[in-house]
Amino acid sequence: MIMKLSNYARIFKALSSEQRLKIFLTISQQCQESKSGDGFTVSGDKPCCTGDGSVEKAFTKVCDCMDLSRSTISHHFKELQSAGLITCEREGQNFRCRVNQGVIDEIKAFLK
Repeated sequence: MIMKLSNYARIFKALSSEQRLKIFLTISQQCQESKSGDGFTVSGDKPCCTGDGSVEKAFTKVCDCMDLSRSTISHHFKELQSAGLITCEREGQNFRCRVNQGVIDEIKAFLK
């Protein structure tokens, strides 16, 4: 076991919120092209992730995908970052976020 159990508990607690789980999935999965061809969607939600659909997503694009205030989404991002699940870098007025693959690998090993 590489991480302490308290770290795993913090990770699973962060993912126990449906909204945070949805944000994490939005960041971690490539968006699927929408049927209308006007961008990308995640699980039939609002069009989002216009562009290349890469694993990195800008904070503002996640905001466009979710029916939540920017401050609520910001709070969820901070919780995901605090748990080590994502990393975010500021690019001008946007945040570029990506999944912390090292933590995901440790979780997979823990669950085996």
